[in-house]
Order: sequence, then structure tokens, then C-alpha cells
Amino acid sequence: MTVLVHPEYWPQASAELSAADEILAQLIGEHRGLHLRSRGDAFFTLARSIVGQQVSVKAADTIWQRVSERVGTIEPHAFLALPAAELQGCGLSSRKVSYLYDLAEYFVANPFDPAEWGGYDDAEVTRRLMQIRGIGQWTAEMFLIFFMARPNVLPVDDIGLQRAMSGFYNQGQPISKLKMREIARRWQPWCTVATWYLWRSLDPLPVEY
Repeated sequence: MTVLVHPEYWPQASAELSAADEILAQLIGEHRGLHLRSRGDAFFTLARSIVGQQVSVKAADTIWQRVSERVGTIEPHAFLALPAAELQGCGLSSRKVSYLYDLAEYFVANPFDPAEWGGYDDAEVTRRLMQIRGIGQWTAEMFLIFFMARPNVLPVDDIGLQRAMSGFYNQGQPISKLKMREIARRWQPWCTVATWYLWRSLDPLPVEY
């Protein structure tokens, strides 16, 4: 069952970011009433993030729709029951298919306990997730943002965030991760919220991992 969460910190974060950054003030004003949502499903978020690795948002959405139709219920046993060729037929590379199988096997062997994971800080969540083959820093950050709704995640490897910050803060020129982090100092401790609004500047429809 889909669970949509409105982070309690969102109004405070939006107000403080608006006061700290004129660009974000404008973006927040343009997208009032929208906020980060979590599906409340750890496996779904990680599987969806794996599909989205290193491809455009549009391409990821198309592939994920095909995967969802082919798999049916997005849960570990459903993926493991499906032949690799069928998943590849959805547009997934053989490597991503193997990553999805590894993720499914991990969740079968290690039932997810939200209370336990909720007690870990961001670094520990990332460390544990990156023990699963196919999950790197970016995928772990998408999990922190979209499943755990952690307030202060800055995914500097995200292509969309790079594009938005290049356009708004670097005159459209390629922007270094160092400069991204320097700019983000003014956003502390609400980097997740700032990132989410910058994503909205590229795609008004919120992505839900």
C-alpha cells in the first residue's frame, strides 16, 4: 500500500531557505502546496533508484513503467520469479537486472525493519546500503531523500541538481562539486528541501522514488 508522507519540517525549511536564498525563495513561491512524498516502501525506492541510475528522468520513468507492468507487485519475490530476459525486454541492461536480483535477494534474506533503520544516521544508512551490489552513493542518497525523508541530503552526483545549480548559480557553465557544496552551506540544515525545489525548476512534476 502506498504511503505518502508530508515531512513535518517542510514549512520551517521552506521559510528558512526563502530567507537565506533569493533563488530558492522564487522557486518555493512558484511551487507552493507541493512537497516531498515518500511511498513508505524501502524496496520500491531502491529498485526504482537502480532503474534511474545514469539515465534521464524521462527514460527512467518509461523503463520503470514497463518494469511495473511486467512484474506486477513491486516486491522482492516478484522480481526473483521473473526471467532476466523479460526484465531486459523492459529496457534494462543486464547489469541493472543483476543489481535488481541482488537487491531482491538481500530483502528476502534481511527483512527490512523501519524502526531499526530509522535509528541510523545518514552515514550509517549509506554504509549499510552500499554493501548491496549495485548501490552507490547516489542511490543511497535517493533512499535517504525519498524513503527516509532525511532533511539535509545534498546529492552532488545527481545530474539534475548539477544542471539546476549550473543554471541558477554558475551562469549556465559546468559547476564543480566543490562549488555546489560551498553554495549549499547557506541551505543547512535543509539541503534536501533545497534540492527538491531545484529539481522542480527542471521538471514541475515531482518524482517519487
